[in-house]
Amino acid sequence: MAAIVRFAPSPTGRIHIGNARTAILNWLMAQKTGGQFVLRYDDTDTARSTQEYAEGIATDMAWLGIRPARVEWQSKRFARYDEVSNRLRAEGRLYPCYETAEELDYRRKRQQSRNLPPIYDRAALKLTGEDRAKLEAQGRKPHWRFRLDGRVVEWNDLIRGPQHIDTRTLSDPVLVREDGSYLYTLPSVIDDIDFGITHVIRGEDHVVNTAVQIEITEALGAGAPAYAHHSLLVGADGKGLSKRLGSLSIASMREGGLEPMAVVSHAALLGTSDNIHPCADYTELVDGFALDKLSRAPARFDEQELLHLNAKLLHHLPWDAVKDRLPADSEAFWLAIRGNIEKLSDAATWRAVVSGKVTPAIDAEDADFIATARGLLPPEPWDATSWKVWTEAVKAATGRKGKPLFMPLRKALTGLEHGPELAQLLPLIGRQTALERLG
Repeated sequence: MAAIVRFAPSPTGRIHIGNARTAILNWLMAQKTGGQFVLRYDDTDTARSTQEYAEGIATDMAWLGIRPARVEWQSKRFARYDEVSNRLRAEGRLYPCYETAEELDYRRKRQQSRNLPPIYDRAALKLTGEDRAKLEAQGRKPHWRFRLDGRVVEWNDLIRGPQHIDTRTLSDPVLVREDGSYLYTLPSVIDDIDFGITHVIRGEDHVVNTAVQIEITEALGAGAPAYAHHSLLVGADGKGLSKRLGSLSIASMREGGLEPMAVVSHAALLGTSDNIHPCADYTELVDGFALDKLSRAPARFDEQELLHLNAKLLHHLPWDAVKDRLPADSEAFWLAIRGNIEKLSDAATWRAVVSGKVTPAIDAEDADFIATARGLLPPEPWDATSWKVWTEAVKAATGRKGKPLFMPLRKALTGLEHGPELAQLLPLIGRQTALERLG
């Protein structure tokens, strides 16, 4: 079936690699099935949500190559949420509670001391109309809880397999705060119903929420979407990434010079049965996408592995893929240096080697050798064969071969002991520059 999926960030900050992985998995599902990807801004927290963050998320999504079929804002749908919450109140499924945070905390501690589960005891259901009037006369305003059925909710998770949660072990969730603002749960369910969401793909930290959301969905007379809960990311050391999310934001990766498809490839293949490798575009990832390839084990995110993947991607990119970002260079330059860069910005290093000011590194014991080599430079025009012609002549004249032959020439021409193949680099450097660097 054509899946309708959603990615629902809160515009209270920028998205990080963990968020991006969820977005990419949803995008792949939509592309695989010929469906739709909905970007939904969960901005009911109007105090913390900002237009700046929303625009930043849109920028990050576009950089990742994700193009939503539609964009929705929860802040524009309060009238719809009010309509549904009033219906639930009328049906007795949403009921008012007046306990303060301190009172609830005291009750939880008292239950724990008695070896009882620290769930809400539904004391508010016992309040009479007179009781509620007295509390409100004292200035208390109610928050509103959804009355759970207290049953075993079952679903077949498309990643985790058969799941069941007994909602008798859960507190009735607060859906509406004292000030009338909505928590995440109710607007999310309403949106999923109204937007026709068929599949909800998200992190496993939402598994318990799923049981609650299924009950609310069914209370509203709708069918629940299919759910798939993927594992969360941990660092290479097996520890959570929460303390380093700032440095792992998509914005920081973009600003740090990473290629979007390196990030996408890493995020899409991480924690799957496929080998992690660079993909030049989404085609291969879409063709190979299947939720059952995702493991339930935590997925290890390694920044060094991502950098290595970025380098591997660049090493195989054709000139057409980068020429707009390297307007001052040529295809010959790109083919010469691409195997020696980790990020595209590294091209500047080799540009300087080719046409900038280089300090030749000529050891004293190699001075006579370099002087001889200088005198044997072949005439221009130079091409890919010029390096071999030159070094063969130098070898015949000096008797040197292998590293003692090639390394002094590399150090004199580039000032470095490593780098691109000189057969490709030499024609770019040119004869006049080579003469100057050789002394």
